[in-house]
Amino acid sequence: MTASAGRLTELVTPAVTAAGYDLEAVTVTAAGRRSVVRVVVDKDGGVTLDDVADASRALGDALDAADLAEPGLLGASYVLEVSSPGVDRPLTTPRHWRRNAGRLVNATLVGGAEATGRVMSADDDGVVLDVDGTERVLAYADLLRGVVQVEFNRKGDPVAGEADADAGAERDEDEEEDA
Repeated sequence: MTASAGRLTELVTPAVTAAGYDLEAVTVTAAGRRSVVRVVVDKDGGVTLDDVADASRALGDALDAADLAEPGLLGASYVLEVSSPGVDRPLTTPRHWRRNAGRLVNATLVGGAEATGRVMSADDDGVVLDVDGTERVLAYADLLRGVVQVEFNRKGDPVAGEADADAGAERDEDEEEDA
């Protein structure tokens, strides 16, 4: 028998927090005689591959200690998978909104209405969206969730190559001045 996701969350939260991350989700599934433990971690500024490796070590140590203290907690063996939240993760807590400042989101409001705008700021009370040039303040009590919209060519960003061409022109001008 393997531990529930809730029990594992209790066991690993201190290790994740001590390593400097927020625990976003824990799931446990059976895969034959093994358990697959999937853990999602995040932090301000995002999670790098090095962060995932650090979190994996901390989580592995915590799970191994828990399995020694409670033999059979994870079944015959387990596989640990650690990842960062994907862009499709719903924004449901203030820290989710804060971490996505500057991003375009689609917010679902209580009652079913929706608002699409860029997250200008977020604090403990709510979020400020730029909706078509107008600031819209939304309290978390009025929000069900938000979803980040993937933007391949954000308005106002230089097109790939234009920034490089401009940088090259600046270098050429500097070289001429030095001559």
